[in-house]
Amino acid sequence: MDIKNYLDSTYLKTPEQAGLSAAENTKIVTSCIQEAIDERFKLIMIRPDQVRLAKEMIVKARSKVTIGTVISFPEGVDSLEQKLAEAQEAIDNGADDLDFVCNYKAFIEGDLETVKTEVLEGTRLGLQHNKIVKWIIEVAALTEKQIIQLCSLIKKVAVSNFKEELYHTVYVKSSTGFYVTENNLPNGATIPAIIMMLENGSPLSIKAAGGVRTYEDAVEMIKLGVKRIGTSSAKAIASGAESDSTY
Repeated sequence: MDIKNYLDSTYLKTPEQAGLSAAENTKIVTSCIQEAIDERFKLIMIRPDQVRLAKEMIVKARSKVTIGTVISFPEGVDSLEQKLAEAQEAIDNGADDLDFVCNYKAFIEGDLETVKTEVLEGTRLGLQHNKIVKWIIEVAALTEKQIIQLCSLIKKVAVSNFKEELYHTVYVKSSTGFYVTENNLPNGATIPAIIMMLENGSPLSIKAAGGVRTYEDAVEMIKLGVKRIGTSSAKAIASGAESDSTY
């Protein structure tokens, strides 16, 4: 199976997180973008301040690689106004996919209206500009019941407010890859979590992010019904090697 069209090649570290200078970190981002172009991955997923760079490189290369970025990353606690402003700037800079971090903390606290409103307005903004919109729910922070409930909430908002032909452009995504778990437990896409997401998020699309480290892992996710896979080791996975990355 050629899985490259499923792979969102990802680099989301800030210079501080990577222990690098801004220039050194940008060099890594540039290398990741070039690799995505050379390998013909589906998408390069980077932070908002790097979208313009990716757009310039992809246009120059006449590549079909698309550009994704994260909104309110990694905790998702920004206000609706902040999220929409960040998303609009990413759109203006050339992003194709907007991966919003859902305010899962508000959801856990029972503030469902905040979550419903941001899902509605964030999705509306993206779809109005013909973008793909993904909602990161951070499965490692949720119980099984909460995974089911949050997927169902996102699905209900989308199905109630947007046309059926757009459902496939709205995703529920498993993880930021930055959530710190206790006892080194998985912080991203596990088979049980993905199955729950597929069962309760359909007809929306599902993206598995975090923890997919081998070609076999990726194929298994695809066979389950996942439409995208987020990974910082896209080249290794596509070539059949095993990644030691945590994302």
